[in-house]
Amino acid sequence: MSGLIKSSIARKVVMALSGLFLVFFLAQHFTINITSVVAPDTFNEWSHFMGYNGLVQFILQPILIAGVIVHFVMGIALEIKNNKARAIKYKKYNGAANASWVSRNMIITGLVVLAFLGLHFYDFWVHEIDYKYIAGNAEDPTRYYHETVEKFEPFWRTALYVVSFVLLSLHLWHGFASSFQSMGVNNKYTPAIQTFTKIYAIVIPLGFIFIALYHHFNPITH
Repeated sequence: MSGLIKSSIARKVVMALSGLFLVFFLAQHFTINITSVVAPDTFNEWSHFMGYNGLVQFILQPILIAGVIVHFVMGIALEIKNNKARAIKYKKYNGAANASWVSRNMIITGLVVLAFLGLHFYDFWVHEIDYKYIAGNAEDPTRYYHETVEKFEPFWRTALYVVSFVLLSLHLWHGFASSFQSMGVNNKYTPAIQTFTKIYAIVIPLGFIFIALYHHFNPITH
């Protein structure tokens, strides 16, 4: 029994650490993307650096992909384990009386976010691989802004991004704070940490929604 408990705790810690890593990446990603609204030239410059820097492409990017896989695999495994371990059957379990909707449906919001990440990788990462390594195009440090804006021209894609970031906000609302709890952080700084995670869960996804809507309603005129 103690071995099972330790194994469950280890999974939660790994999921928490991978989640915090992804939260850090999300902030970095937002910092670059918001420049596409306020400073397109800077956005082109930073995007070109990220797209052609060997450290980013061949070390940090694989680590990011691994972090995504680990986080969601651990989350699904823990959800399955928790469902099996419940002493009371779901049909008799009044979840709403014991936990918020968000905390009870982390697996749902997580899977939707995972599906969105798949679209995002297809839109940008797969395009980059094709542009650089398959089509063999020459470097063009000025192409990133135009390519990004064009992605948000279709209404369906913009709407999908907006909905996905709303669900990401819900996922972060519970998951970000829970990451610290899973690692045993419980001290005088806990209230401040919880406040920060709630602010982050609203501001960052809302910022991404703003970027998507801004480019959708301000298309490039050819």
